[in-house]
Amino acid sequence: MHGIPHAILHALAIAGSMTWEITWALILGFLLSAVVQAVVHKSTVVRLLGDDRPRTLAVASAFGAASSSCSYAAVALARSLFRKGADFTAAMAFEIASTNLVVELGVILALLLGWQFTAAEFVGGPVMILLLAVLFRLLLRDRLLREAREQAEHGRAGSMEGHAAMDMSVTGEGSFARRLLSGGGLTSVSHVFVMEWAAIVRDLVIGLLVAGAIAAWVPDSFWQAFFFVDHPLAGKIWGPLVGPLVAIASFVCSIGNVPLAVVLWKGGISFGGVVAFIFADLLILPILNIYRKYYGARMALFLLGTFYAAIVVAGYAVELLFGGLGLVPDQRDAEIPMSGVEWNYTTWLNIAFLLLAGALLIRFFRTGGAAMLRMMGGGPAEEEHPGHGHH
Repeated sequence: MHGIPHAILHALAIAGSMTWEITWALILGFLLSAVVQAVVHKSTVVRLLGDDRPRTLAVASAFGAASSSCSYAAVALARSLFRKGADFTAAMAFEIASTNLVVELGVILALLLGWQFTAAEFVGGPVMILLLAVLFRLLLRDRLLREAREQAEHGRAGSMEGHAAMDMSVTGEGSFARRLLSGGGLTSVSHVFVMEWAAIVRDLVIGLLVAGAIAAWVPDSFWQAFFFVDHPLAGKIWGPLVGPLVAIASFVCSIGNVPLAVVLWKGGISFGGVVAFIFADLLILPILNIYRKYYGARMALFLLGTFYAAIVVAGYAVELLFGGLGLVPDQRDAEIPMSGVEWNYTTWLNIAFLLLAGALLIRFFRTGGAAMLRMMGGGPAEEEHPGHGHH
């Protein structure tokens, strides 16, 4: 070790390798999400989320999975749905699905951790949503809900408000494919795609840098003691309890927390603990503060308590199920990507998808995208007249 410069380079090298591993997957995920958002109208979503019946929650989760994967935008969008008349539980199901059941998260988990984690994500997510629905039924009092609705009506700005308020879907007749491949459709896809990236890029960069630093500087022995690696049963019980707490403290949202999950997994946290850590991206401190602004302090605490309980139980459920089926991968095989750029399928995919992203960027700026970027962080009052030319 040659002191600090070497340590910083080491951390950056890890962050860079992780970035390279996941670039094409991120572009693909955002592209799929942009395609869906370009063809589905937000008014449709609100209309279908009027209560907390199981079918409605399933619909809310499906819409969430197809929407923006930035936690801040998801939280803003859930409030906007709630204000327009969606059921609160359904709005929360939408919010959880849109950060935890999205394609790009699944692909990145598979690339950096293994397909078992992707499967656990898609099994654990619905478990968490069901548990929350039950907890809300049992514990959510009408008075608290009324207070939350009154607070939501004040429309206090959180983060990514403008992004959440925009409905970029294409109007017009014709099949899904025809609307999508029309000029307006392609413009709409390019707009959603670039806005998605703009919404998440800060968290992604922070997540990669934090993960690189922790991987480079925190010794394995610390994690092994912290996660009870020598006591497998204690570790399995401790993992899902402590995973969300690490997430709350790490400030990194949605996809940005996968690189850190790799470090924790290599450090010895249990399988269920990794899943609980990833699910807790909606409890990070900046987002808890946004809940306080949106719904009031009491509701923010209520959400913290119920989300935490649901996350822990979902972590245990995944641990038991995957452990029972023998699907938990061997921790000793966990690798932090270090190789950087090599001529392999990752590089070819990255080149192809970066070219595609470039084409979408050009389309975005040629069709008035710059003005939208400026509106993106704007306040929720702008919801009434979104700045879109093709209505």
